[in-house]
Amino acid sequence: QAQLMESGGGSVQAGGSLRLSCVASGYAYGGYSLGWIRQAPGKEREGVAAIGDEGTTYYADSVKGRFTISEDNVKKILYLEMNDLKPEDTAMYYCAADKWRLAKEVAKFSVRGQGTQVTVSS
Repeated sequence: QAQLMESGGGSVQAGGSLRLSCVASGYAYGGYSLGWIRQAPGKEREGVAAIGDEGTTYYADSVKGRFTISEDNVKKILYLEMNDLKPEDTAMYYCAADKWRLAKEVAKFSVRGQGTQVTVSS
């Protein structure tokens, strides 16, 4: 059973930066698309960024140019570097994985971690 554990969330002021990390375990790292999802209270789940097993990268329009997704295949860690954070980025961020979906389908990835809270104040 795949397991994902996020860390790195916190509270920052607008314009600040955070780096989220996700440690993956319990399955063969290769063969899965990996990504980040976020959900704010009262809002729908949103796919933020993903790296597809096929090699493609996806970013939501709202984070393009500010967020960067990367992975360390040796350590099995997925990262999300978030710069120029805005109050509207405030949400619970979840690491997610899926064996069958493409990167652009990150919001529907079947395996998710417990989440890490990101709060951006103005």
